[in-house]
Amino acid sequence: MLARINKRYVPTYWDDFFNDTFFTNYQVGSNNGTMPAVNVVEQENEFTIDVAAPGLSKNDFRINLEDNVLTVSSEQKEEKNEEKKNYVRREFSYSTFKRSFQLPETVDADKIKAGHEAGILTIHIPKKEEVLEKAPKQIEIS
Repeated sequence: MLARINKRYVPTYWDDFFNDTFFTNYQVGSNNGTMPAVNVVEQENEFTIDVAAPGLSKNDFRINLEDNVLTVSSEQKEEKNEEKKNYVRREFSYSTFKRSFQLPETVDADKIKAGHEAGILTIHIPKKEEVLEKAPKQIEIS
């Protein structure tokens, strides 16, 4: 995203936040080749990341933060056995995803929280107090 100023394009805050490493995705051995859909929303006091993963419970997710990179991952293994008189059928299922987000320096990493409801993992990433926009202050002239 670029802001147009005086017929020149100038990088905006969003360029830094949604850079090439923001949506660094890794997919290892997924059985269906899909990644969960992700929505990123900026609000006044925080960023919110919603990960749509129906069928997964909160215990299926791992969320890590290292060097300002937030990583959401999941790994599921399933094995089914069916034994009949003349045959044995074994089915294996393995599904995994890993998604990383480069966080801006303006977030308060110590206050990140996550919740899970109805197949959606929601991560709340609050902004630091000093970067929140404050209402303009009227200075009185003495």
